[in-house]
Amino acid sequence: MVTVPSALEPVGPRPADADLIELWLRDRSPHTQSAYRRDVMKFLDHVGKVLAEVSVADLQSYAEALSHLAEASRARMLSAIRSLLAFGHQLGALPADVGWPLKLPTVPDNLANRILSEADVQQIITKEPNPRNRTLVRLLYGAGLRVSEVCNLEWRDLAADGDAGQITIRGSTTARVVQLTRATWDELLFLRDRAFASSNGSGPVFRSQKGGRLHASTVWRIVRAAAKRAGVDLPVSPYWLRHAHAAHALDRGAPLHVVQATLGHRSVVSTDRYVRSRPAASSGRYLQV
Repeated sequence: MVTVPSALEPVGPRPADADLIELWLRDRSPHTQSAYRRDVMKFLDHVGKVLAEVSVADLQSYAEALSHLAEASRARMLSAIRSLLAFGHQLGALPADVGWPLKLPTVPDNLANRILSEADVQQIITKEPNPRNRTLVRLLYGAGLRVSEVCNLEWRDLAADGDAGQITIRGSTTARVVQLTRATWDELLFLRDRAFASSNGSGPVFRSQKGGRLHASTVWRIVRAAAKRAGVDLPVSPYWLRHAHAAHALDRGAPLHVVQATLGHRSVVSTDRYVRSRPAASSGRYLQV
C-alpha cells in the first residue's frame, strides 16, 4: 500500500514514475523536456499520488485548479499530463489511460501571425553587422534550428556536402543531418577559419565572450535586436525564424516529410500545422539564404 504524503510535502516522482517520465521525455528537445518535467512535477504535487493511482476525478480537479491561468498555459500543462498517462498505459506501466476523457481547453492556432515574410527575414539577416550574429540568425532560419540546437552546435558537427555543406544535430539519443545552402555554408566556413586561426577550432560554433557556449537568453537578445535593426516591429524570437523556415520551404515546394525530418518533428502532424497556417499554399535548400 502506498503512503500518501501530507499536502505540505512536495511529492515529486516515485522511483518507478521517475523512470517512466524520463523515458517519456526522451528524444524531446531540452526546452520541451524542461517545460514538461515542470508540468508533471506540479501535477504530482497536486494529486499526492503515484501515476498508477491517478483517476479521472484527479485530473478534473487539477484542471479546475488551473482555471486562473491563460487557456494556452492550461492546455499545454494538461496536454503534457495526458500524453504521459497515455504513454504509460501503452507501455503497460499504468493500468488504464485515465487521461483520454479529459477535455483540453480550446486554444486558437495563431501560428500564421508569427510567420515572417521572406523579405523581413532577408532584412533581419542582411542588416546584422556582426559576422557571428549574422551567421547565427541565418542558421536559425536556414536550418530551422531550435535555440538549444544552435547553442550546442560544435565544429565537429560540420561536414562538406558537394559545393555546400551540412550539419549534424545531436539529440540525447538520436541525430539528424540538415543540409545548408551555399551562402549559409560559406558564412560558417568564414567563422571556422577565424576559430581555427585563434585556437584548435574545437568546441562550440557560437561562443560567448568568455569562450563557452552561448546562453539561450543571449540568442534571444541577438535575434530581437536584429529584427529591431531591420525595422521589423514585431516580437520576433528564434522560434519565429524556425516557423518561417517551415512555412517558406513548404511554399517553395519542399515535401512535408522533408520539412518534418529537417525540423526534427516526431510526428508529421506537427509539421502539418504550417501547411494549414498558410493562406496559399534536407528543406533548407528550398530557401533563398
